[in-house]
Amino acid sequence: MRLAPLVDPSPELGGDELARTARQRRLPELGEIGQRRLAASRVAVLGAGGLGAPALQYLAAAGVGTIGIIDADAVEPSNLHRQVIHGIGDVGARKTASAARSLRELAPDVTVIEHDERLDESNATRILGGYDLVLDGADNFGTRYAVADACEHLGLPLVWGSVLRFDAQLSVFWSAPPAPAVGVTLRDVFPEPPPAGSVPSCAEAGVLGALCGIVGSMMAVEAIKLVTGIGEVLLGRLVVVEALTMRVSELPLRAVPQQLPAQPSARTAARDRPVAPPPGQPSPLDFDPTRDARGHFVDVREPDEYAVDAIPGAHSLPLSELIHLEREPEALTARLRHLLREDEAEVPTPLNLYCVSATRARRAALLLAPHGYEVRVVQPSALSLLRAPTGLPDADAAQAGTLA
Repeated sequence: MRLAPLVDPSPELGGDELARTARQRRLPELGEIGQRRLAASRVAVLGAGGLGAPALQYLAAAGVGTIGIIDADAVEPSNLHRQVIHGIGDVGARKTASAARSLRELAPDVTVIEHDERLDESNATRILGGYDLVLDGADNFGTRYAVADACEHLGLPLVWGSVLRFDAQLSVFWSAPPAPAVGVTLRDVFPEPPPAGSVPSCAEAGVLGALCGIVGSMMAVEAIKLVTGIGEVLLGRLVVVEALTMRVSELPLRAVPQQLPAQPSARTAARDRPVAPPPGQPSPLDFDPTRDARGHFVDVREPDEYAVDAIPGAHSLPLSELIHLEREPEALTARLRHLLREDEAEVPTPLNLYCVSATRARRAALLLAPHGYEVRVVQPSALSLLRAPTGLPDADAAQAGTLA
């Protein structure tokens, strides 16, 4: 959906900036007015790392007038294969200072604000409050949720990207977009962060540096579109990039149905509570090892999470995909038959759904139950047993699952 421009135009541009952005201003969708909107914009970038580095460079090159860099780390040699805003001579320097130097050399007219501090729940609103939009290239879940909650509270659009190994995801979250757009936030898609240590970091799992460049550049594109009002932003859509096959796919997103809070800017517990099925519809039950041992195990986490520590024999059906399929019963049935490799008219039951904390699994169960599927939610206390080599009584379930 095309949205109204986020920023009003600045006064006339100076001669040097006109010369530097000449090729960009020739784009009829952007033009002189769009370039002046960029000059007037204030964009915060969380992280001067793998995603933040290319995003920062392209935002400055595009003519964004004020850029805030938020990072509390120093440059290390292992950063340089993907954090291309830094060089070998910057090792040991603060990332905010190193990145700021690069941006000023690239675009002398840019105003760079260095936030050499770690963003968390206590300071997120203070740091982000003066910006028009935020790009999240953080490397940990605690910071990601702190910035997402702050953006929801402040009503700021959030351009969000994530990269691990050879796969990446990209979207735009915004709690209060202009009508007729419908808001979607990070917690609508991923209600809670996974437990500490359950998802490996880039240092543990590795990451392809060039993929960070691709996704960071895409994040900059989304920011430019938001500022200038051109094109269709990724609000309500999640892009998935698979570098090894160079496939780019898209999943629709939607907000979790909820009762509106008294204060629109404040997130309440209602958002995190799953919505009960209509009266008369079956309700999900908790997984019972004796009763449900021969059922199908379905991992509702995202593919990169499933790839790390799936239950042996489990199938992957991300909640984000299920939200889309729930509106199309025939497509949902076909997807489950294909996933479970079943030819029967009915999908065998029960379906044992799991994530890390059971939050997404319960949401998935409540989506499936009204369509007649017998579903169980695997509680966190059972996951360690099920992931053990002898955890599944059914010997056939010991075979590794495939990544959907």
